[in-house]
Amino acid sequence: MEISVDQMYQIENNGHDMGFLKKFMMENAGAVAVRRLTEKIDLDKKNILIFVGMGNNGGDGLVMARHLSGYGSRVTVVLLGTPEKIKTEESNWNWSILKKMPSVKLISGNNTNFDFYPDIVIDAILGTGISGDIKEPYASAINYINGLNCLKFSVDVPSGLNPNDGKTANICVKSDITVTFHKMKRGIPKRKDLTGELYAEKIGIPPEAEEGVL
Repeated sequence: MEISVDQMYQIENNGHDMGFLKKFMMENAGAVAVRRLTEKIDLDKKNILIFVGMGNNGGDGLVMARHLSGYGSRVTVVLLGTPEKIKTEESNWNWSILKKMPSVKLISGNNTNFDFYPDIVIDAILGTGISGDIKEPYASAINYINGLNCLKFSVDVPSGLNPNDGKTANICVKSDITVTFHKMKRGIPKRKDLTGELYAEKIGIPPEAEEGVL
């Protein structure tokens, strides 16, 4: 069954109200995304670059950074903005943990001169709340990802793809693997050319949270 973005928001909010907090959803999303990667590739000593937006899609990427470090990956996180502009409590909480982890290199700010040589790049820039044209520094990051010659992995949806209708913004990440969460959003499977291999993973949201929504 495919759902809309609005339905997903309602389901998340219902789950949160039941006591299954959004920070737990974020934790499980990041963990299950990394588990997908472990099935594809040996992560030990791999150079992994994670581009992180300022919303909860970025927060999923921050969780991934911690898990990947635990698998022995060499992780660099590029936050596309300054830490005080992180939009949600859940993402802030995860950023604060990474700040205590010397094993993860953190870069933040609005610099768009990216110069990395990753084995894997993770797109955790824009999630389901996309609207309008993509602005800097997000635009440069998306163009940079598309120019890299390595495995590309998108969290929830390739940044720039509208998960409701499958249309794209002015630019969009072209991924090899996309992991979306809870249930498939309608527009995502329409664009296998952008998503690559596509998976919908459970993140612990109680099925009761769907009542009155689906």
